[in-house]
Amino acid sequence: MPNESHPIAAGGSEESSRRNWLPLIIAAVLVGVVVAAGFLVTERPKPTGTAGTLNPVNAAADPDAGNFPLTNITMSESANLAGGKVTYLDGHIANKGVRVVSGITVQVLFRNVAGEVAQNETMPLTLIRTREPYIDTEPVSAAPLKPGTEQDFRLIFDKVSAEWAGSTPEIRILRVEMK
Repeated sequence: MPNESHPIAAGGSEESSRRNWLPLIIAAVLVGVVVAAGFLVTERPKPTGTAGTLNPVNAAADPDAGNFPLTNITMSESANLAGGKVTYLDGHIANKGVRVVSGITVQVLFRNVAGEVAQNETMPLTLIRTREPYIDTEPVSAAPLKPGTEQDFRLIFDKVSAEWAGSTPEIRILRVEMK
């Protein structure tokens, strides 16, 4: 029997050497996908200054907004069960008008250190219904504000832009619904 060098004895077949590269290629592609996903998740979008096309930063306030002064604005934060942070804006509203109010929509502007809008939120104003055993809120429609009455309110934000400077946000009344 002649002593021939056989490809299998010298280091494996061509098929097995191709298979050895496959796990490395798959691992490299997976690492690339994870790195790309990481960049996409951590990249912060530039603030647009609007909460949509309906309520730009310069949206006109309701003509009756002056009849509903917002006072005693305070901020607080708490941790949520998911490990995040919830921001609360509490205040006081009075109905100095002559009609019953059944709904109020506000715009809240969070500004960065340069005074630019970092976040713009438009939401219904919610009134504080009870304080014990915890603060519970309800829409204005559940307890309409009669002329001459006053009520505490709370606005809840599950997420606030990291660019927010931490100063008290600007709250504007965009719409008042009256009976």
